[in-house]
Amino acid sequence: MPLQVSDYSWQQTKTAVFLSLPLKGVCVRDTDVFCTENYLKVNFPPFLFEAFLYAPIDDESSKAKIGNDTIVFTLYKKEAAMWETLSVTGVDKEMMQRIREKSILQAQERAKEATEAKAAAKREDQKYALSVMMKIEEEERKKIEDMKENERIKATKELEAWKEYQRKAEEQKKIQREEKLCQKEKQIKEERKKIKYKSLTRNLASRNLAPKGRNSENIFTEKLKEDSIPAPRSVGSIKINFTPRVFPTALRESQVAEEEEWLHKQAEARRAMNTDIAELCDLKEEEKNPEWLKDKGKNSVLLRALNVRPLSPSYAIISLVTCTCTSRWPEASEESQKK
Repeated sequence: MPLQVSDYSWQQTKTAVFLSLPLKGVCVRDTDVFCTENYLKVNFPPFLFEAFLYAPIDDESSKAKIGNDTIVFTLYKKEAAMWETLSVTGVDKEMMQRIREKSILQAQERAKEATEAKAAAKREDQKYALSVMMKIEEEERKKIEDMKENERIKATKELEAWKEYQRKAEEQKKIQREEKLCQKEKQIKEERKKIKYKSLTRNLASRNLAPKGRNSENIFTEKLKEDSIPAPRSVGSIKINFTPRVFPTALRESQVAEEEEWLHKQAEARRAMNTDIAELCDLKEEEKNPEWLKDKGKNSVLLRALNVRPLSPSYAIISLVTCTCTSRWPEASEESQKK
C-alpha cells in the first residue's frame, strides 16, 4: 500500500495556486503526474499524493516544474477567488472513487479529442502538402510546356528563316541563269551582226570588183541560189529481219514456258513416231521436220503451178504425221485446218 505524503506546502492568489511537493529521493523518471479540473495525483512509489481540489482549475494552462528533488505546480483557477483549503474536506471513499473515475473519463475524452484533433491537423497538413505539391507540379508542367512552346517557336522561326534563305538562293540562281542566258543571247546577236557585217562587206567588195551590167548581177544571184539549195539525199534501203516463230500467235512472256514444253513434247512425239515407221528410216533429220515439210509443200504448190514434178510418197506420209502431231496445240491446229 503506498504511503500518503502530507508534508507539502502551498500558496495562493486570486488567480493561481502554487504547490510544492518533495520527491523524497525518488528518481524523476519514476514520477507519474495526473491532473484534471478537480483532481491532482502524483505517484512516485512508494509514495502517493492525492488532492481533491477545492475549486476547478484550468488544467490545460497549468504547469509543473521539477527540480532540486521537488515538484512545483502552478495551478490556474477558473474563477478568481480565494480558497479556504487546497483539498475538499469531509470526502468519503465513494465520493473519492467517483471523482477519480470522472477525472479518468475526462482525461480519456480529452485524449480522444486531442487524438482526433491531431489526426484532423495531420489530414489538413497532408491536404495542404498535397495542394502545395500539386501546385508545384502544375508550375513545373507549365514551365515545361512554356519551354516546349518556346522551342517550337524557335524551331519554326529557324525553319522559316531556312526556307527564306533557300528561296532567296533559288531566286539568286534564277537571276544568274537569266543573266547568263541574256549574255549568251547578246553574244549570239553580236556574232550574227559580225557575220552579217562581214557578208555585207564581202558582197560590196565583190560588187565593186565585178563588171557592171545586168548579166553579171544575174550570174551572181544564180550562183548564190545554187549555193543555198542543199544537195539531194542519197537513195538507200533498210533491211528488216523478223525473229522466226513457230506459233502463229504473238509472243507472250507468261506463255514462254508452256510453248517450250509443247515444242519439246511435239519433238518427242515426232521422234517416237518416226522410229516406229520403217519407211521413214531412210530420211534425213531435216526431212522429218514438219516445218521443213510445210515449206516444202508450199514450194511443191509453186512447182505444180510451173508444171514441175511433185513430191515423193514418203513426203506425203511425213506431212500426214505432222498434221497429227500439231493437232495437240489448239492455235496451231486451227492454223493447220485453215491451211
